[in-house]
Amino acid sequence: MAFSDFRLNKTLLTTLQQLNYLEPTPIQQLAIPEVFKGADLIAHAQTGTGKTAAFMLPIIHHILEKNEVSSLPSKQVSALVLVPTRELAQQVAKASESYSQNSQISVACLYGGANIGPQEKKLAKGVQIVVATPGRLLDHLIKGTVDLSQLTHLVFDEADRMLDMGFIGEIKRIMRRVPEKRQTLLFSATVDEHVINNVSQWLNNPQRIGVDAPNTAATKVEQLFYAVDEERKRELIAYTIGKNNWHQVLVFTRTKNYADELAKELNKDGLKTQAIHGDKSQGARNKALEQFRDGELRVLVATDVAARGIDIPSLDFVINAELPYVAEDYVHRIGRTGRAGKVGTAISLVGLDENWLLEEIEVLLDERLTPQWLAGFEPDLTREPKNNRKNTAKSRKQRDKKRILGQRSTRRRKKN
Repeated sequence: MAFSDFRLNKTLLTTLQQLNYLEPTPIQQLAIPEVFKGADLIAHAQTGTGKTAAFMLPIIHHILEKNEVSSLPSKQVSALVLVPTRELAQQVAKASESYSQNSQISVACLYGGANIGPQEKKLAKGVQIVVATPGRLLDHLIKGTVDLSQLTHLVFDEADRMLDMGFIGEIKRIMRRVPEKRQTLLFSATVDEHVINNVSQWLNNPQRIGVDAPNTAATKVEQLFYAVDEERKRELIAYTIGKNNWHQVLVFTRTKNYADELAKELNKDGLKTQAIHGDKSQGARNKALEQFRDGELRVLVATDVAARGIDIPSLDFVINAELPYVAEDYVHRIGRTGRAGKVGTAISLVGLDENWLLEEIEVLLDERLTPQWLAGFEPDLTREPKNNRKNTAKSRKQRDKKRILGQRSTRRRKKN
């Protein structure tokens, strides 16, 4: 199957040829015809499978075919993509600009932690597509620098993450500004029923499509789990990277403090490392990401704020220094490798106190995950766990309650 089979706009087809987009991915084959039909859509597919193009290509086609570039006043936009993090906003906006490069379509990327002035100037010139985090979009709506009254396409990208980060209040305020007659699309690698229940009020008889079962890890990612004492994790990470001579490794932690501490210690081990998290300025985060992409950094340590916004096609290795509190975040973390059909390796270090978190991931993926012992780093089994969660079902209910109430990670929400 070729992209020309979709009868895309000629300008768009020319661009895809220039970008060397030869064949649509499975999720693109399923989603593009549905978007063309004008149906609301709930779509899930593993990370790195081309979800952005699956919704953006038909949107750009629609804008070109309807000649909306010149017909709308400067403040009115045709398409809005809502995302949870700054990094993901930049990633989606960059892809959108790439797809529309041979047209007059303009894309604005709106996110917090950056000067609002340049964003206002961009909007004043007239844009057709806006990619935004909810908080910063509300700032522009209040200031009157953007108008959603003529919106034809609304996309929730990683909607589960937005709800998980407590954005439901902001989203409700935004939804009061969009027209009832529109197409609404929801895309994510993980979709559970609480997400569907929260957004169903904004969807009109949506079609549900998916390449894989919801909440599945990327099939081309080798998943390895090592049992290790907490205080030896840093040593094991440095040993593994050095022994295998890895030169580009993404490491995930749960907290900002541990990210900074781990980056500091890895630098002492001779591994050039930077940390990115919500307390870092946007300039610092962008610089660290650029250095990592260019190979100037050997290791990048990140909290989950970056789990869905880092897109490095050649990234081969991901290490979970700590397992995430929310099992779905594990899928997105390891999805940073094994992208675009390539193979990757994801290593998770499991401390004695994290066995209950591993059980949560097992339930999500519906598979048994057994930690190995690495010679020289065997865990001390005589120790008692500090936080032994025997009742996994209870912990899952507590987690879901927090997510529904939007109480989790409110500080991160403010940062975006």
